Amino acid sequence: MKKSLLALIALGAFAGAAQAQSSVTLYGIVDEGLLFNNNANGGRQYQLASGNLSGSRFGMRGTEDLGGGLKAIFTLENGFNASTGALGQGGDFFGRQAFVGLSSATAGTVTLGRQYDSVSEYVGQFEVGDQWGSGYSAHPGDLDNINNSNRINNAVKYTSPIYSGLQVGALYSLGGIAGHPGRNQIWTVGAGYTNGPLALGVGYLNARDPNYSFFGNTPTASATGLNMKSPVYSGYASANTQQVAAAGGAYTIGAATIGATYSYTRFDKVGTVAGTGLNPLNLQGSASFNNIEANFKFQLTPALLAGVAYDYTRGSKVNGQSAAQYHQVALGVDYFLSKRTDLYAVGIYQHALGYDSTGEKAVAAIAALTPSNSPNQLAATVGIRHKF
Repeated sequence: MKKSLLALIALGAFAGAAQAQSSVTLYGIVDEGLLFNNNANGGRQYQLASGNLSGSRFGMRGTEDLGGGLKAIFTLENGFNASTGALGQGGDFFGRQAFVGLSSATAGTVTLGRQYDSVSEYVGQFEVGDQWGSGYSAHPGDLDNINNSNRINNAVKYTSPIYSGLQVGALYSLGGIAGHPGRNQIWTVGAGYTNGPLALGVGYLNARDPNYSFFGNTPTASATGLNMKSPVYSGYASANTQQVAAAGGAYTIGAATIGATYSYTRFDKVGTVAGTGLNPLNLQGSASFNNIEANFKFQLTPALLAGVAYDYTRGSKVNGQSAAQYHQVALGVDYFLSKRTDLYAVGIYQHALGYDSTGEKAVAAIAALTPSNSPNQLAATVGIRHKF
């Protein structure tokens, strides 16, 4: 009996020690506010909107210490609409992130699952859409995915440790099409560097068959039709490849931070991917966009942040017509009631010129909103965000 009791005590102690070496954390964000769009295809729109400053989400992340500096890790993250309770990301239950892997402090981290690309990971932090500006401040249609509108399925990802402020990463997504190993494949590489007040990031993305592999990887996406919905680039949905090269940086001086991003987005071999309504103009060749953003934010008080940003996008010509241009300005304030709860107000104005990818006169198309039926569009949102 004494031996059995001692064994039970020892087993309990061992189980407690094992439990102490593992952890699972539940976390999330609930972001809800009022949204005004002065021209939603010709009409004014007032609505309650979720995920303005940050996408509403809940998730679980966990680690298990395997010894020798090696850990098993996982993340399961759900996106949802707080206005209705509906699932985000086209109905994927864990549509924001879902991966498992191994992490070493000296060798880096390898993860497998649905994950973020290197452009959004290393450059996104310098765009105001990922800061105080809300997702509506993303570049028109989030054409370069710096604001992380699209995740990547079936992805193997490597992230290095941070050496003297430098970190690098790479991702490869298997297309999974039998007999066609190159179809639907996506690969990205990137790097970030931080040294005191200076932060820099670069990233590159290459997506084959982007209408299906990149824009169409959710349950509600079409397997044969158009998934690239923004008029900024919808006319290029038949492209064989989408490439994005981007860079960003920020420098902090006291309470002020100056930031900028640049991206080059190219749709190659337009007219080669089949699908219903993918190429109504019978376009051929390539189309490209150059985008540059300059932003500034100032910590007025420990609780109050204010920011301003200007963004310029220029596309290539469509059937010889003048290239589309988009000018966008964003203003915002963010007031923190506590470390976890803040109130915000953001306004965005966009003006379009030239002809867009559909061959029509360009209309303003603020990211994540119904496009305007004119060259101008104004949007504003006020809301509350709580993190847990």
